[in-house]
Amino acid sequence: MSDITPMITSDRMVIQAYGADGFKISGQKYETAVIVLPDRVLAWDGITFDIFQTIKAACDVILMGTGKTMTLLPKDKRLELKAQGVFIETMDTGAACRTYNALMADGRRIAAALIKPV
Repeated sequence: MSDITPMITSDRMVIQAYGADGFKISGQKYETAVIVLPDRVLAWDGITFDIFQTIKAACDVILMGTGKTMTLLPKDKRLELKAQGVFIETMDTGAACRTYNALMADGRRIAAALIKPV
């Protein structure tokens, strides 16, 4: 696992490490895909897109880590989410973790949907 811990206040979720075996977020280990919000972590077992509508109220942008390499969402799904006002930035999981931490440290309203980089 790569340690990427930035200086973030203790009341916010911070991604401390990520790897093929899962994630370490604010001291807690997760072995499945996760949604990281500023104040909580949700298991994302089914990898469905319905969750994005639910979490958009908690953030301005959703970062999506698609695994070891960046994979675009299907065009129809991107257009559907955009029509619902859900804005997703897609990147590989490592980049999503680092970007989440940097934006969280900057005080931004951010969420990350993360798939393990296997």
